Amino acid sequence: MNKMKKYILTLGLVFGLVGCSDDYYESLNVDHSNPSEVPAGFLVTYATTSLFHQMYNQNVNLNVFRFFSQYLTTTVYTDEPNYDLETRNITGNHWNRLYTRVLNNLNDAKNIVDSNVNLSPEQKANQLAIIDIIEVYTWQVLVDSFGNVPYSEALQGQENQFPKYDDAATIYDDLIARISADINALDASAGGFGEADIVYNDDISKWKKMAASLKLRIGVTLLDKNPGTASTVISEALAAGVFTSNDDNYQINYLSAAPYTNPVYEDLVLSNRQDYLPANTVVDYMNDLNDPRREVYFQDVNGVYIGGPYGTSIPGGTYNDYSHEGEIFYTPTMPGVLLDYAEVEFLQAEYYMKAGDATAAKAHYEAGILASMDFWGIDSADAEAYVAANAWDGTDSAQLALQFWLGEYDKGWVGWNVWRRFDNPVMNVAIDFGEPIPTRYTYPLSESSLNPEAYGQAVSAMGGDTKTTKLFWDIH
Repeated sequence: MNKMKKYILTLGLVFGLVGCSDDYYESLNVDHSNPSEVPAGFLVTYATTSLFHQMYNQNVNLNVFRFFSQYLTTTVYTDEPNYDLETRNITGNHWNRLYTRVLNNLNDAKNIVDSNVNLSPEQKANQLAIIDIIEVYTWQVLVDSFGNVPYSEALQGQENQFPKYDDAATIYDDLIARISADINALDASAGGFGEADIVYNDDISKWKKMAASLKLRIGVTLLDKNPGTASTVISEALAAGVFTSNDDNYQINYLSAAPYTNPVYEDLVLSNRQDYLPANTVVDYMNDLNDPRREVYFQDVNGVYIGGPYGTSIPGGTYNDYSHEGEIFYTPTMPGVLLDYAEVEFLQAEYYMKAGDATAAKAHYEAGILASMDFWGIDSADAEAYVAANAWDGTDSAQLALQFWLGEYDKGWVGWNVWRRFDNPVMNVAIDFGEPIPTRYTYPLSESSLNPEAYGQAVSAMGGDTKTTKLFWDIH
């Protein structure tokens, strides 16, 4: 059986066997200490596809990170580019899908692996580590989205229907310990989930690079708040071995047959949407730089690239008067990427810049740009010319932020994190409402009524439940 058939078979069985509620509190009625007899690999595959779908899609009901990073705007549903999170329950959908479809299924998979007497100790250790790596990724997303969240008492079903919210910085400390243990536990001489591993095809050495790269991301996120701890974490991550090419990317290679297509293709083509436009924010920056990635990121209008005015309907024009997303985004097989080589290089550039090593920072900055260009298929000569035209001395944080943000165009959550850490690049004001870019998601509306005591304590500890409340690591 070839790889594509294995992929389809695995996903088909997953979607046939695994049912998940969109309501986190309904999931509390499930006994997660005795999961149904579903193979752990199918649960991991389902959780993985659910994580990618939630983080990668651009449905206005589910994922507005491409608006927060001002990569996209819309011409019809303009409330979301103006940071309205409540009308469509966007924060509730994000919360519920990550807790229920991702973390609950991974928790069940962990219990199944733990009780499987047919696994060798080495394979069991690899499977548990892989599960935990995906969990750590998901927990960081939750913390960086909301701040304090249920963690130590989460996922306990009926045993605890009202979990406390843990301090975000404390969760980060535990995530560091967990990802460090995962790196040490992985054994490349043994297998993992076999055919159910739809990301790395059971290549444990790739999982180790993924874990180290995720640890690097966590460490760099902490740099401004706790530089001592962050430097130790980053040094350990680099010593463990992070991504060294786009072949290492944490990505799903989607297929041409529904329902295994790229979720952006689903949003644009299968839903027949004609309202998403690249925002003038990103298009104008790239026009000023004569960036060769424009031909991939966008479609031209009579030879020029024109971004949609951010945060309003089209004034005095039509949808076709503006650039659309690039043709690759309309293809079902475009890979979905959640952590890539370009980000890893830019993270190192950020680290070395803040550590005062301009030479190392410059080298990784250039490698980050070239990694992005390589991923999008830009001619190497054009890529090198762009690097030369955008030479960096290793000290100007605004220039690093701009190139980092441009390189992560297809990953809205990453772009938003870049902006929050650097307060750059300079963004447009959303036209209709004029509100500032959020620095966090507000808690789901249901939390105040379903878990009021824990919610109230979290809001008090966070200093408010507003879109402009800053996370613990966002000190600028």
